[in-house]
Amino acid sequence: MLAKRIIPCLDVAGGRVVKGVHFVDLKDAGDPVELGGRYYREGADELVFLDITATVEERKTVVDWVKRVADSIFIPFTVGGGISTVAQVYDLLRAGADKVSINSAAVKNPELLGEASRAFGSQCIVLAVDAKWTGAGWKVFVSGGRIETARDALEWIRQGEELGVGEILLTSMDSDGTQEGYDLKLLGAVTASIRIPVIASGGAGSPEHLLEALRVGADAVLAASIFHYDRYSIAQVKDYLAENSIPVRRN
Repeated sequence: MLAKRIIPCLDVAGGRVVKGVHFVDLKDAGDPVELGGRYYREGADELVFLDITATVEERKTVVDWVKRVADSIFIPFTVGGGISTVAQVYDLLRAGADKVSINSAAVKNPELLGEASRAFGSQCIVLAVDAKWTGAGWKVFVSGGRIETARDALEWIRQGEELGVGEILLTSMDSDGTQEGYDLKLLGAVTASIRIPVIASGGAGSPEHLLEALRVGADAVLAASIFHYDRYSIAQVKDYLAENSIPVRRN
């Protein structure tokens, strides 16, 4: 069985790592390069950096700090935020990112996922989906969770798989920042409907929450608050998962 991945998530705004609840009320959590280096040393399997205001501010993800991160860590890392062209994907991969996450631009232009996957390989392209329960299913939201679309989240994720993306980064807007656990119903529905790996995001508050998500079918778990504010170390989380028969990579 493949080892499950523990992935700290660093939301970046204005060159700083921030953390909020339900995508708002952002608080400063540190420097992205310093935090990335710390998590690398602590045993993170991968990192995800999301420039969460790039789309709203209509600008590109800042390549400068991506280069700085690449120079300081030696594990795979994904970068997302404001990416709308194949050329931007190329720039970020050339700057040192291992994968690029695409969200809002793909909803507007789904073929961007196909073009990028063909150009750089499926393993480099992640479809990020911000999903929220609306009473009639989960809908896709864009622009940092500010705009609801007509797209059904499950249908959109299946389309992303067909277009060639290598992985799904699934964030529950309902659970984001609550530290009350992942949306297991959403996560279970997604993992049951596709074959590519799914990264669970939104709601981690304890090692138990990560265990629940992995048991439901996630291939990796994204977490922010529990790591940023030193509630748990990555080693503690991995020890707990290993004790509960989850395969993890150990240092």
